[in-house]
Amino acid sequence: MDNQCYESYPGWMVVLSNVLTISIYIIGTFILYGLGIIFTALYLLFCLFMEIRLLKKGCVNCYYYGKTCAFGKGRLSSYIFKKGDPELFSQKDVSWYTVLPDFLVSLIPIAGGILILVHEFNWLILILMVIIFILSFAGNALIRSLTCKYCRQRELGCPAAEIFNKS
Repeated sequence: MDNQCYESYPGWMVVLSNVLTISIYIIGTFILYGLGIIFTALYLLFCLFMEIRLLKKGCVNCYYYGKTCAFGKGRLSSYIFKKGDPELFSQKDVSWYTVLPDFLVSLIPIAGGILILVHEFNWLILILMVIIFILSFAGNALIRSLTCKYCRQRELGCPAAEIFNKS
């Protein structure tokens, strides 16, 4: 591949990727609110845990640590955590099992929405479930198609790229 890699991603990519993520969190929160405040709070804590996990376990070892990556998290991570070892990033073993928690951010609200719909059908919940499904899968695929091709870490070795970008 002869694509130019970004040393610092353009702001519009960072905004777009974060709007997608935050939209998924907000829609998921709204859906789960139908099950009660406890489920809502647990979901929000799970989302926070997932963000901190990414910053602490992934971003610290990434090429974009301290820089503006496509998600803005490389810079954010550098404000909170010490730099890790860039060699560890490309050596990380990533499988469908290890990315399952990331999928749960969307699957938990969809499961909660199903429970709500079984109890009492609600068009808004059904529509939000469809939207979160589309954002989570098609939306994330679109973001990855826009961002991954310009990623220096992908060229250096990105285990996630090996899973999601198989030709």
